[in-house]
Amino acid sequence: MAPPLELIIFDCDGVLVDSEPLALRVCAGLGSELGWPLTEEEIIDRFLGRSESAVGEQIAARLGDAAAAVWAEQYVRRLNEAIDAGLTAVPGITEALDALNVPHCIASSGSHAKMRRTLGRTGLYDRFAGRIFSAAEVPRGKPAPDLFLHAAARSGVDPERCAVVEDSQYGVRAARAAGMRSYGYAGGLTPAAWLEGPGTVVFDDMRKLPALLEG
Repeated sequence: MAPPLELIIFDCDGVLVDSEPLALRVCAGLGSELGWPLTEEEIIDRFLGRSESAVGEQIAARLGDAAAAVWAEQYVRRLNEAIDAGLTAVPGITEALDALNVPHCIASSGSHAKMRRTLGRTGLYDRFAGRIFSAAEVPRGKPAPDLFLHAAARSGVDPERCAVVEDSQYGVRAARAAGMRSYGYAGGLTPAAWLEGPGTVVFDDMRKLPALLEG
């Protein structure tokens, strides 16, 4: 039997805040403008769940450093505008958090500045203040296990006693690499089949999460 859970590690975008559709539209627009037309599936496959530096490397390799710099600047500006215009929390996440009786934190590929904005906009920041970790704090982003291991170490919990809640293929792969149980949320953009794998429970409604964690 698996040991009892002592820490739930949440991704942010697509798990707590419903920002992924906004990011997808911004990326699609920038790709068309800068010479790299991308389908929605390609954006999800290439970018969703990856760190800003990892995404930037892909753009630079395709379009060059100058275009990548323009993309990065415009992406932040346009996404912030979209966030401020009406970002909402992921449906059911507030009820799920209210029902949890295990300590929890955030470990996200996004920057701290981005999370302050998105979590603040949706009223979730105070629930996690002081327990928020970013890929900027570790050498390698997802799918490497570094960020989740960092969050566990800072929380004083062994990896085998942690569970990760993710919505991207890179996130669940990182959780597996860290030796943690994972719960793949398929209620967003990522197809359920991309989340499936050893030690991963795939689900599509955040309201089901507390019972799944207890099970």
